[in-house]
Amino acid sequence: MSALPDGVPPVVRPYGDTTGDGMVQVSFTLPLAPGKRAEGAAQQLARRMGIDAPMVVHATGIGDRYTFFVVYGPVSHVVDVAAVEVVEREYPLLSPKETNAAVREHLQRKLVVVGACIGTDAHTVGIDAILNVKGWAGEKGLEYYREMKVVNLGAQVSVPDLVERARAERADAVLVSQVVTQRDAHVHNTTTMSAAFREAFPAERRPLLVVGGPRFDEAGAAALGVDRVFGRGTTPGEVASYLVHAVAARAAARREVPA
Repeated sequence: MSALPDGVPPVVRPYGDTTGDGMVQVSFTLPLAPGKRAEGAAQQLARRMGIDAPMVVHATGIGDRYTFFVVYGPVSHVVDVAAVEVVEREYPLLSPKETNAAVREHLQRKLVVVGACIGTDAHTVGIDAILNVKGWAGEKGLEYYREMKVVNLGAQVSVPDLVERARAERADAVLVSQVVTQRDAHVHNTTTMSAAFREAFPAERRPLLVVGGPRFDEAGAAALGVDRVFGRGTTPGEVASYLVHAVAARAAARREVPA
């Protein structure tokens, strides 16, 4: 159990029409043609999910064999807020000026970052938001930082090509964005990538491996074999601050190892 900030109640229920009424809204698709039987099936599923007296508030046919539903109703479950586990940020957020100064202090050269979307993923919005100078959410991307060299490989990069480019650039960090998640493609691609880097580099020379995307679990870095996972809403400043923190920690660890 973790201590709660002031003003945070220990137990909460969902809110719909009035505070604490337990109302939730869920959406899903069933492989049934639109109609009364399909709506009854949606209500049955909702009841088995713990929704009492579920109401089908929206039903749209998808072709003649599928129906998309939105179901609304109350649940009796409560949330134990103190038992909620999250990945806390263990490093301070730095301004670009502070980041540049930290890189100069700890590396005495530019920090090299290689980024890509791997596998069949062609969605570059995420990686571009972090790397491109125009950035995202009012923050400039890593290309803006004077003490960083950024190599953006774009979309559909194979894992072997990513490994070789990281080696050629002597990358300190590799950033991978994954948006395509069908059949857990993002998990497969990431574990394949991490295994390839561990095979290609000695542990002390392997770049930091950082992945991001809307469907990743930020607590799943160890299972994926990477150093850090960033979820939706991550800003360039958060990534830059993490890279400086992690690179500085590595540099300190190397200095402590006897010759």
